[in-house]
Amino acid sequence: MLSFQDVTLRRNGEVLLEHLSLTLYQGQKVGLVGANGIGKTSLFKLILGELEADQGDVELNRQVRIAHMAQEVSGTDETALSYVLSGDIELTQIQAKIADAERDQNFEPLGALFEALADHDGFTAEARAEQLLVGLGFKTEDFQQPISAFSGGWRVRLNLARTLMQPSDLLLLDEPTNHLDLDAIFWLVNWIARYSGTLILISHDREFLDEWV
Repeated sequence: MLSFQDVTLRRNGEVLLEHLSLTLYQGQKVGLVGANGIGKTSLFKLILGELEADQGDVELNRQVRIAHMAQEVSGTDETALSYVLSGDIELTQIQAKIADAERDQNFEPLGALFEALADHDGFTAEARAEQLLVGLGFKTEDFQQPISAFSGGWRVRLNLARTLMQPSDLLLLDEPTNHLDLDAIFWLVNWIARYSGTLILISHDREFLDEWV
C-alpha cells in the first residue's frame, strides 16, 4: 500500500531521514515515537506530497484515500456537527447535488443521487458524527454550537472528530491525544482497534501506543 525506497530527506541542511526503506500493508498500525524535530511530521508531509524526498521514492497507490488531521481550525459560525460532517467530502458533495436538484425542481437525477447517498451510508452520517462527538467528550447541547464558541483544545477535538468521520484507507494522526482526557483517550483506543485501514500515528504517550500497537 505504502512504500519508502531508500528515502533521504533534508530540511535546512539537516538530515531528517536517511536511506529509509519500509513497506506498510493494508491494515497495519504503526506508532512513531521520538524527540521533536527528528522528522516525524516531515514524514507525513512526504506521504501527503507536501515535500519531496532528496533521494529515493515514496510509492503510494493513487486510489488510496488518505485522512489527515488538521492542526488548527478557525473560529467560524459553522456548527460543531456540521464541521464534523464536512470531513466526509464525498457525502457533502452528494448532499449538495440533492439540495440543488430539489431547489431547481430537477427530479430526474434524484433517484440516482439518493441511491448514491444510501451507498455512502449517508442516511446514518449524522448519527455517526454525533457518536464521534460524544466519544470525544462533547455534550448533546454542543452539537449546534458554533466553532467560535469552543476553546483551542476543544477545537483540536473537533478536528480529530472531523478526521475520523472521513472515509479512509490510510489515516495519519499527529499527537491526537493532546487535549484529550482519560475517557476520550480510552474511547480513541477502542476506535483505533476497530479501524480497518492502515494507521500511522505520532505520539509521545507510550502507554497510549502500547494499548493498540
